[in-house]
Amino acid sequence: MASFAPHQNDDVAVATIRILSVDTVAKANSGHPGAPMGLAPAAHILFSRFLNANPKNPNWFNRDRFVLSNGHGCALQYVLLHLLGYNLTLDDLKAFRQLDSKTPGHPEAGHTEGIEVTTGPLGQGFANAVGLAIAQAHLGAVFNKDGFDLINNYTYVFTGDGCLMEGVAAEAASLAGHLKLGNLVVIYDDNHISIDGDTNVAFTEDVEQRFLSYGWQVLHVHDGDTDLASIYASIAAAREEKDKPTIIKLRTTIGYGSKEQGTHGVHGSPLKADDIVSLKQKFGFNPEEKFAVPQGTYDLYSEFGKRGAALEEQWNALLAAYAEKYPQEHAELTRRIAGKLPEGWEKALPVYKPTDAAVASRKLSEIALTALAPVLPELIGGSADLTGSNLTKVKNSTDFQHPSTGLGNYAGTYIRYGVREHGMGAIANGISAYGGAIPYVATFLNFVSYASGAVRLSALSQHHVIWVATHDSIGLGEDGPTHQPVETQIALRATPNLAFWRPADGNETSAAYLVALKSNKTPSVLSLSRQNLPQLDGSSIEKASRGGYVLVEEDNEDLTIVSTGSEVSIAVDAAKKLKEQGIKTRVVSLPCWLVFDQQPLEYRLSVLRSGAPILSLEAASTAGWAKYSHEQWGLPAWGGSAPYQKLYERFGITGSNIAEVGKKVVDFYKQRGGKLASPLEKAVNL
Repeated sequence: MASFAPHQNDDVAVATIRILSVDTVAKANSGHPGAPMGLAPAAHILFSRFLNANPKNPNWFNRDRFVLSNGHGCALQYVLLHLLGYNLTLDDLKAFRQLDSKTPGHPEAGHTEGIEVTTGPLGQGFANAVGLAIAQAHLGAVFNKDGFDLINNYTYVFTGDGCLMEGVAAEAASLAGHLKLGNLVVIYDDNHISIDGDTNVAFTEDVEQRFLSYGWQVLHVHDGDTDLASIYASIAAAREEKDKPTIIKLRTTIGYGSKEQGTHGVHGSPLKADDIVSLKQKFGFNPEEKFAVPQGTYDLYSEFGKRGAALEEQWNALLAAYAEKYPQEHAELTRRIAGKLPEGWEKALPVYKPTDAAVASRKLSEIALTALAPVLPELIGGSADLTGSNLTKVKNSTDFQHPSTGLGNYAGTYIRYGVREHGMGAIANGISAYGGAIPYVATFLNFVSYASGAVRLSALSQHHVIWVATHDSIGLGEDGPTHQPVETQIALRATPNLAFWRPADGNETSAAYLVALKSNKTPSVLSLSRQNLPQLDGSSIEKASRGGYVLVEEDNEDLTIVSTGSEVSIAVDAAKKLKEQGIKTRVVSLPCWLVFDQQPLEYRLSVLRSGAPILSLEAASTAGWAKYSHEQWGLPAWGGSAPYQKLYERFGITGSNIAEVGKKVVDFYKQRGGKLASPLEKAVNL
């Protein structure tokens, strides 16, 4: 690439970014002006010289991706989006952090054009960017041909000290170095300031040596405040390195130009009025004007849009030529870009009969994945070093690895995440955000808690990510309470827009995959057993796809037992024992609360109907079950270390004990008398 060529409007553009960021934060009287002021020169060089995107079509597939991992500095990103010609006006900047604005307090994907991923919790964006880079490398390896370099974009990241302190970023950086992701360029805002003050109070490690040990290229810009040529040269050099990710250690002054520059006082509070006056005078702006943008700045950035539109036009022409030479690959690529599933893929889902053998639902998941992989090539899976336990690697699949390692190649569809649950989840969010692939990731259900920050952002951002969460209860047995989830279920069920599935048999496992794969704006967690589960009489993919259904029906019942997963067969056993005593008992399987809650009220009331008491049964905390039942049976606290049968006996989760509990429930409500309404009948429903 040619050397840096200064533009007559460079300095005024950098000053505009700084001033506009300050005005944006000041108008809201809330926000973080310091990082935007310090990063303005790097942002200007990156967007004016390197980043390829089209503001008129923010979803152009081969655009470069930009991630602001230090999302508190989002005034910078919003200012840039406005200047670059995205659908963000000065009025939107003036509405920063206000209700229903396009400029929320941290960047949100799907809310504001040009925002690739939701950032805010530090380190998440860094890890998302690794996922974006993985997706590009994978799709490029699958679809690019000689003369058709269709998918070749870069992922650029701004990150700060806070992100690099977070473990999730360390996990992702380590994996990125192993995978040799040369398409990933990180610009580290090395300003030595965090909320508590100078970073020397808590963060004195040698960041360069850490990243060198990860296998990254480390570059330096010693004056990130004014040295535009060095910023340009470092980004250019980063793009030339094809076999290593790059981090550019950019030394900046937080709040550059402010009276409080270089201190934490400018980190998270608006500048004072006199400071803003002084700042504008210093950079040649009229102190009386707010949200002023010199025409020279608009003119300079209009070139960005022209460049992006031309690049997209060239790409569309290349794609059309690709269609002529490689029609099958073109059809597959465009289908995946559009996010459409292949016609008839559901027919591959396994179907089970009650006479089929009992199988652990983690094994049923493996059977489903094995059946789906040939018809859904967009599935790209992985495990946090538990492949043999999660059963997530499809036979004969190739690992996603740099070709030089001899362990696989970038066209591979199985990612070895190592023991990095949080990084894995955040990386999967990035893969989903890129498009063209559906990531599934795996660990024990208990250790999904390690990744709860990423899971939460997945739900908030509507990422299409599937978690295969095995060893889902005290049924895992001997590993004991440290591995046995008790509270994890309700934590995940309480997360908005997250489908938590706990299938009871093979048909319900297939249903979980069916709905999870169709739900392209909802992440899913499939909670799967270690122990074998019988195939249930009355289950079906169609019924279970509604999230809840009647498995065992009785007219004029005395009791309904509602349950999930491995406990459903225990509920069926209890119902049989109760029937022998003349107590008619229905059994309801409720594999996914979210999907069940989305069904019409009439249907839900037919499943959990009024008239008889409803008892819930699950080998976990009973928290949340009052929504669906009058009485609850579960775990009072932690599990224990023993063979799982002994644990179920200890906690009374057996057919015999649940029959006794059920009889007590029936007797109690008969003695109380009166009509018993379904717990679903409420005055207020959210």
